[in-house]
Amino acid sequence: MKYITIIFTLFIISSCLRLDDNLYNLSDKITEYKLDNYTGEQDFILDNSYRIADSLIHHFTLSSKGPEDNIATTIHAIYIGSISKIRTDTVIMYCHGNKWHMDFYWQRAKLLAHTSGKNKYGVLMIDYRGYGLSEGKPTENGLYADVDAALSWLKLNGLSNNRLMMYGFSMGSAPACELTNKPRSIKPSKLILEAPFASVDVMVNDGSMLNMPASFFTNLKIDNAEEIKTIQQPFCWIHGTNDNFLNINTHGEVVYKNYNGIYKDAYRISGADHGEIPKKMGFDNYLNTLSNFIRK
Repeated sequence: MKYITIIFTLFIISSCLRLDDNLYNLSDKITEYKLDNYTGEQDFILDNSYRIADSLIHHFTLSSKGPEDNIATTIHAIYIGSISKIRTDTVIMYCHGNKWHMDFYWQRAKLLAHTSGKNKYGVLMIDYRGYGLSEGKPTENGLYADVDAALSWLKLNGLSNNRLMMYGFSMGSAPACELTNKPRSIKPSKLILEAPFASVDVMVNDGSMLNMPASFFTNLKIDNAEEIKTIQQPFCWIHGTNDNFLNINTHGEVVYKNYNGIYKDAYRISGADHGEIPKKMGFDNYLNTLSNFIRK
């Protein structure tokens, strides 16, 4: 019986470690961003017709300081589009997932830059603190502060509330929901969530198969399923039916059901796993879906 208890305890610990690894996956360290020249793992690789002109790719740093920070943190950002036209453009703020860095998500950002036509909209993406070349250590409040620093930059360059589209993928659904519901620098006009998670509690329950509070394993308090209840902006939800990381029934469906705002769209992508939605939908269909939502 003693040995069974030890084995069971080790199983629980290893499950929780995997959960934390999945939430903050900081492996694949880099010394520079390679974008189209990146040869590491990617969910998909677009063909040359999706290439973005070098003149429309801007890599820069931002200073991020949240309410709990004593000093500012330097984070890295990439903007796709003409910075001089932000004053009149619609911009998609893309909050990427838990894995690695902007090179991994570059193909997704490029794809978004083709929504409603090539470079019709601007796209801004950042590496949260501790990711890629961004300084610091990942924290929940740091996550929100980093995205808000990006939004402050957009506002400084002339973006107004009605032209900001907030897009959160996977872990990025947390800052996307938080800053849509409780805007700081600028208020998003619409919210798009791809494969969102319901809450840290649900992630722990799914990951460990035990009905224990998330605080037992992690100090994160993220709860998108509650946050979404008071979001009023139009909402588009996309989730794969075969998502093996964030189950559509325990995560995405709960978030979608809890939304009580003025308008919502739902797209359940048959057979798609966590990172497969754009490819399973077909890139044209994926872009048309986003374009139709943004233009409504």
